[in-house]
Amino acid sequence: MVHFEKKELKKKSQNISDWYTDVVLKAELADYAPVKGTMVIRPYGYAIWERVQEILNRMMKKEGVENAYFPLFIPYSLLNKEKEHIKGFSPELAIVTKGGGEELADPLVVRPTSETIMYEMYKKWIQSWRDLPILINQWNNVVRWEKRTYLFLRTLEFLWQEGHCAHATHEESREMVLKALDWYRQVYENYYAISVITGIKSAAERFAGAVSTFSIEALMPGGKALQGATSHDLGQNFSKAQDVTFQDKSGKMQHVWQNSWGFSTRTLGALILVHGDDNGLVLPPKIAPVQVVIVPVSQESSLIKLADELSERLEKINIRVKIDKRESISLGRKYNYWEVKGMPLRIELGKKEMEQRLLTLARRDTQEKSQIVVDEVEKKVPQILDEIQNNLFNKAKKFLEENTHITKDFAEFSQIMETSRGFIKAYWCEDAKCEAEIKAKTKATTRVMPLKSEESKGTCIHCGNSARHIWYFAQAY
Repeated sequence: MVHFEKKELKKKSQNISDWYTDVVLKAELADYAPVKGTMVIRPYGYAIWERVQEILNRMMKKEGVENAYFPLFIPYSLLNKEKEHIKGFSPELAIVTKGGGEELADPLVVRPTSETIMYEMYKKWIQSWRDLPILINQWNNVVRWEKRTYLFLRTLEFLWQEGHCAHATHEESREMVLKALDWYRQVYENYYAISVITGIKSAAERFAGAVSTFSIEALMPGGKALQGATSHDLGQNFSKAQDVTFQDKSGKMQHVWQNSWGFSTRTLGALILVHGDDNGLVLPPKIAPVQVVIVPVSQESSLIKLADELSERLEKINIRVKIDKRESISLGRKYNYWEVKGMPLRIELGKKEMEQRLLTLARRDTQEKSQIVVDEVEKKVPQILDEIQNNLFNKAKKFLEENTHITKDFAEFSQIMETSRGFIKAYWCEDAKCEAEIKAKTKATTRVMPLKSEESKGTCIHCGNSARHIWYFAQAY
């Protein structure tokens, strides 16, 4: 076990990049692996990911989506069938050219995403409209050969879920696209306590091979945007490329309509960045693997007995609890340890308080301490956890609102991107050349056009041509 004093932790307020890496390592979320650009997700970090799996599995299975697993290796010839898809992924591919000591006639791509291999199987499984829809998700790893890596946020290999569905109509497929997007919004806002923007990507920013891409966009400290999750309307692009057809009710052969959507461990980076502070990680209670840690001030039997009793009582009302009974480190180090790991609520048990039947509660979000009587633990602890969850969301929402700007002037646009950054809402003509010029001049990209945006008359922020929609711009994380 790594022991540390609070003063050893780098400060978010001084250097957010150094602080971020320090927190990931010292909160025991992940560590660097021997292969450059890869990481090991440690048990505490993986436990957060397991919470994500529980939450999304519940949402998906309620709507009939089933989990499956498909191979890690994809024939290069298969990936090459959808031209836009292979063009978009080529710079990031890891390709196996030799296996068993022999050159492979058809090189194998290490899975960057699974559209092609999954749809080759769908082709075998689908004959008629009776076989539709196919609603399948898989939890897996993918490899994308990134040149610049950053723990959780950008690594050569990462974990995610990727849902892939096939439907008889475009309307059904589009409905699934938006449903998945809303699941992701719920995870961010209801569990991660992060306020987000949802919308559609520009043609230049959409997924390679998609008709349209929808995205969750979150604003990070420092004013840069993080693409938090995506959901893609694939139309019939892949089904035509791979000849995935079905016989409709009239007996006519049709190509299926498809979608794909994904949520990855990159989101844990957003969680760390948005809520963490100079003292370490801060976890919203709803996503925390453990919501309450009980820390007896000594190993006296009466205190341990009370700790066990409190743990049982809280577990009965579905609170995730841990008792820190370690004798190997001091009380102060225990407090520091759980603070760095972002434990939402700490219950301190001292002999004096026990005699008075009182508990001392320490909130991680505000650092505030309070006391309650032992008999109120089932009532007060859930109440305080809800307060912490709401407080963190409200802080994140306020940050988003205060750092979202509206402008019609490109000089002001440029000035914002050079200084405070954040989101900028502005009219854009939706011309790809204009979009590229904005990026070249300001490093800002179109993030999304918000869902349910209504057409209106405006002037493009950059070129001055007529524009019909307001878009969100930001520099990408």
